[in-house]
Amino acid sequence: MTRALADEHDAPERPAAPTDPLRRSRGCAASAWVMAAAGTILALAGSQPRPGLLNVAAFLTGMIGICYGAYRVALPADRGPWQRMAVAGMLFLAGLIARIVVPGASVSPPTTMALIPDAFIIPGYLMTVAGFAGMLRLRRADRDDPAWVDAVLVGAGSAFMAWTYLVAPSIERTGLPVLQVVNSFFPVVDVVLVVLVAQLALAGSSRRPSMWLFVVGSVMLFTGDLLFSIRDGNLANVGAEMIEALYSAAFLFFGAASVHPSMRSLTQPRTAMVRTLSPARTALIALTLLGPVTVSIVEPSRGTFDNVVRVLLCSVLILTVLFRVVGSNNSRARAETVIRRRVTHDALTDLPNRELLSDTIATWGQRATDGGQEISLLFIDLDRFKMINDHWGHQVGDELLCAVATRLSSHVRSSDLVCRIGGDEFVVALASPSHSILAESVAGRILHLFERPFALTVGGVVVSASIGVAKADGSAEALELIRDADTAMYKAKGRGRNAYAVFDTSLREDLLGRMALEQAFRGALERGELYATYQPIIDLASGEVDGFETLMRWQHPELGFVSPMRFIPVAEETGLIVDAGAWLLREAAGQLAAWRAARGPDAHPLHMSVNVSVRQLRDRELVSVVRDVLASTGLPPSALWLEITESGVMEDIETALSTLNALHDLGVVMAVDDFGTGYSSLSYLSRLRWAS
Repeated sequence: MTRALADEHDAPERPAAPTDPLRRSRGCAASAWVMAAAGTILALAGSQPRPGLLNVAAFLTGMIGICYGAYRVALPADRGPWQRMAVAGMLFLAGLIARIVVPGASVSPPTTMALIPDAFIIPGYLMTVAGFAGMLRLRRADRDDPAWVDAVLVGAGSAFMAWTYLVAPSIERTGLPVLQVVNSFFPVVDVVLVVLVAQLALAGSSRRPSMWLFVVGSVMLFTGDLLFSIRDGNLANVGAEMIEALYSAAFLFFGAASVHPSMRSLTQPRTAMVRTLSPARTALIALTLLGPVTVSIVEPSRGTFDNVVRVLLCSVLILTVLFRVVGSNNSRARAETVIRRRVTHDALTDLPNRELLSDTIATWGQRATDGGQEISLLFIDLDRFKMINDHWGHQVGDELLCAVATRLSSHVRSSDLVCRIGGDEFVVALASPSHSILAESVAGRILHLFERPFALTVGGVVVSASIGVAKADGSAEALELIRDADTAMYKAKGRGRNAYAVFDTSLREDLLGRMALEQAFRGALERGELYATYQPIIDLASGEVDGFETLMRWQHPELGFVSPMRFIPVAEETGLIVDAGAWLLREAAGQLAAWRAARGPDAHPLHMSVNVSVRQLRDRELVSVVRDVLASTGLPPSALWLEITESGVMEDIETALSTLNALHDLGVVMAVDDFGTGYSSLSYLSRLRWAS
């Protein structure tokens, strides 16, 4: 059958083989447009003096382009569809040659000799379908992409036209039954190809030149098959040369599509983009629906069987439109569900977040009031989580958070809610009868869970947790309950971590007092309320004063003398200790310089010991402050002793080690207070160049 001539789709021809990728890409594009222009001229010319030779030349050109595109332009991982297209092209070429050389194979109406080229052409069509299907599989967007539904609409409309003007007339013709079956095969495959090409064109967010070349070639192929059927049925006076020209032109367009560099985009995954229907797409869908309706009115029926087929195809169109409407609605609903989940769930662990926790507490509120229950929150904070991030990196930290989420979720009731509300903070919400100890029991079990190592990529990692427990009846506000549980958690941390504490009203009063103290401390330095005291350091061997330790004190006009046990932790937590500590360092160094000057150069040299807080160690400006103090006072660096706590170093080991080494390079004396009482590691200590 001549229909085969049009079915070559994907393979670019090789231009001049330049070495520069940009030049080669431009050469491929130029070759593609030359082939497309030749195909256009061939189709418009209609008849040629020697159509057989022109058709062979067109197919041969297409074959060169197919093979070049399959093996030189396509990416290695995406060559499968293009290789199938190359095989299809060879089968079509074999069919064309058979039509030329086999006597009686190309006469009209067709005889049994037409089955000889059809033996090559039919597998060529099937291989072409396989090639397009392979492209579609690689290119397909997600399931919500309506492209495939629109493609089915186009296919169903095309099937209606093919049935009415190709298949049904072929069934009515007299002739060999085998030949009738073969003749009916090509319109069916045409419809399949139309569906595949339509879906390729409609899927994804962009349509490149290669895609448009395929579309034009497919239209020419379909038109050629339609004209062949009309001519063969004596419905129109269409010359064989015109049909052959369309087939040849289609093949050239398929070759051009394969040569063009944009052919790679046909096998690249596309993301479905939800947008309004364009006028062209709307018109295509409307034409697909109106065409069969119009044909049904103007084209007389050929009998009961014809009516049944028409009804079935029209039903497919209607059901496809219905499916598109329902699918669009469901897609919108799924999108809203996804958006809602993103808003209410943590991206890393997929646990509910603070917003969903608040909504859940509000939902539980009425049930708790009616059922005499109370809502309990367990606020869980991982102890020293920052050390894990600093030591192994944030990826391992994220692994740990996911492992904690999994372990917590698997050890609570199905009715309980496990949330991650930020950083290393988790919350377990549960409802229980009033005055029960369920919350305390769960808190104890969770602490026990953390005793087992978490299996991470770096090995087993053990981390403890501090838990705050807060309870309330249904009238409690979610944010208030979370705040109370958070407050209780800090109480557990103050007890030494790896413990839980239950919130009571005294904690709220302590929190309010702490906040009031924080506000009062702000501006204390500027108002001159801070002052320094000095404790002598005695050399026991000689009994002489060896130096002094300076201590920060605060005298508030209303609160009076405020113990450093109260205001130092507040200053540490808020970061106010950085400026206050720098002031104390300057004050103490200036006082030491005055004392040393008063004693004279021959007296025993005094030194000054100054405490450096955790927050100061984290502040990279500390080294500059010390350098400026030494320069302004003229003190030798050895006269300044900086005391740090072991826990202060371990809180942020990397920053602390960097700061300590830089301070030692200045020549100041470093002293570690309370060494060995916490969780020191000699391996960290060895990283201090000056430690001994």
